[in-house]
Amino acid sequence: MSVIKKVVTLLRGSARELAENVVDANATRIYEQEIIDAKQSILEARSSLADVMAKEMQSGRAVTRLEGEMTRYEGLALEALEKSQEALAEEVAGKVAAIELELEEQRKAQTSFAAQVSKLKELIKASETKIREHEREIAIAKTTESVYKATQSISDNIGSSGSRLASARESLERIKQRHEHLADRMQAADQLDRELGEKALATKLAEAGIGQDADRQRKVMERIRARQAKPTGEA
Repeated sequence: MSVIKKVVTLLRGSARELAENVVDANATRIYEQEIIDAKQSILEARSSLADVMAKEMQSGRAVTRLEGEMTRYEGLALEALEKSQEALAEEVAGKVAAIELELEEQRKAQTSFAAQVSKLKELIKASETKIREHEREIAIAKTTESVYKATQSISDNIGSSGSRLASARESLERIKQRHEHLADRMQAADQLDRELGEKALATKLAEAGIGQDADRQRKVMERIRARQAKPTGEA
């Protein structure tokens, strides 16, 4: 019998552990859904608050109406007394008493509605503040989870199957070295051409004032000065 109990206990423990793992794996999604549900509850509370506020306004209007009626009937009762209409004054006084009783009930209702409105407003405001806090917390949690996942991915890539990221960096370094080598070769070839090739000879001739282009600038200036000195109108 004790063995069966232990097996049952083991199964219960396994089920609890499995349930906890499922909840933990979907904690963010569950948290977000709870916030959505809370927002919906607040919307419903706002609707209920609007109903209570409407009843408070209705009670306020009833109080104003009854106060006006009581003032009017008290004036009528006084007028009846002034005209020696005692019975009529008594009847009007009964009407005033009934209005006064209804007025007291409406005032109590208005006070009760006003208290409920104030309490509901405070509860809704506190709930909205708490929801905003939860939304900030879940945003931070999601960002942190993304960072952890990215860090874990980098760690896995660096530590797995020949370090792929390290290999990629080595490839980039080799490409960079090839580019630098090609640039150096091009620079060296240009330098050799200037020192030993046709460019070198042309440069030396120009520096010595020898060759077809050596005094080209001087000849151009002589031609321009000749045109300047030619009298206006000559062909």
